[in-house]
Amino acid sequence: MQLRNSRSTKATMKHISSVLEVARVFLKLGLTSFGGPIAHLGYFREEFVNRRKWLDEKAFADIVALCQFLPGPASSQVGIAIGNLRAGFWGGLSSWLGFTIPSAVALILFGYGTGIMESGASAGWLHGLKVVAVAVVAQAVWNMAISLCPDRPRQTIALLATLMVILWHSSLSQIAVIVIAGIAGWKFLHSERSTTVSQTPALSVRSHPVAVGLLILFFVLMAVLPLLASLFPGSPLAVIASFYRVGSLVFGGGHVVLPLLQAEVVPPGWVTNDAFLAGYGAAQAVPGPLFTFAAYLGTVMSPQPHGWIGGMLCLAAIYLPSFLLLMGALPFWETLRAQASVQSVLKGVNASVVGLLLAALYDPLWTSAILSVKDFALALICFGLLAVWKVPPWVIVIFSALVSFLMS
Repeated sequence: MQLRNSRSTKATMKHISSVLEVARVFLKLGLTSFGGPIAHLGYFREEFVNRRKWLDEKAFADIVALCQFLPGPASSQVGIAIGNLRAGFWGGLSSWLGFTIPSAVALILFGYGTGIMESGASAGWLHGLKVVAVAVVAQAVWNMAISLCPDRPRQTIALLATLMVILWHSSLSQIAVIVIAGIAGWKFLHSERSTTVSQTPALSVRSHPVAVGLLILFFVLMAVLPLLASLFPGSPLAVIASFYRVGSLVFGGGHVVLPLLQAEVVPPGWVTNDAFLAGYGAAQAVPGPLFTFAAYLGTVMSPQPHGWIGGMLCLAAIYLPSFLLLMGALPFWETLRAQASVQSVLKGVNASVVGLLLAALYDPLWTSAILSVKDFALALICFGLLAVWKVPPWVIVIFSALVSFLMS
């Protein structure tokens, strides 16, 4: 009995040590990972494949493929998966906390400071953040169009998606575009069935019954949260339902969250358009995932609870779908990714993502930030620094804010 207890104690201590190790490594990444989702994946590969050898190239590639397939923030989901494979559920949670909290705290603090900066000459700083957001999204549209719309059918889907969103400006249009594009991809963008199925043990150790339960919970919350919000008007449930819906529908991650969140929080008056764009610009200057922009919105929005409590509530709501979908999909991924129909649907959805982002580049970004020739010149300079000279985004954010302040 004592031997059994001793072994159990050692196993528990080893597990706690693994969880703390995961938290420490991801906290370091959360403090230093500038550059957006693609850069984050590069940091992860260097840290966990090359340096620590927690998994091999094939396992890492499988995890990245799964997270690119699912809606939500791809780099954060890769981190959650690696933490989960290393130290179970608590490892996945600690990896998310370590990678997410630094930028979330920074943006919550920025949210508290926006009221001070909104008056007088200080407003120039905020306008500079809106201008740099134009350059950042323009670069994202350019890069994503090259990779996700390489042929005429997908380019056509992207252009039609842009037109639909611009002409039918509502949160429902975003959802409709994604669904229609997926159907178009299934119908017209044919893919060949994959014959190579990974045998990586890391992706086949999940419980199928638990996974099914998590997937069911994902769809139940999607349906029930809006209903509860309508039954209890004035409660935080409306905010939770909105951010949960965005986290469930953002294919492509990163900058694609912009149009969906804008459609959710600006039209009902929760956040002003200027505050929204200023926060989005500030989000480019912090390390870690762009989805922590939700923490800023929760801080500055008018519905209760706002402040840091609202920030953490919105952050949890937008990330919850990622946890449920990722943990629910892991056991079925190898079979699912081999299906030609699934690949075709994903092609259509990814093409529509480019269209959504192109529409957001025009409205609200361009229409709100580019008000003069000087604004256009500054945006063009920022775009050149990003796309041509590969200057880190946080440097360009500071540059744009400073130049706009001086011009004001």
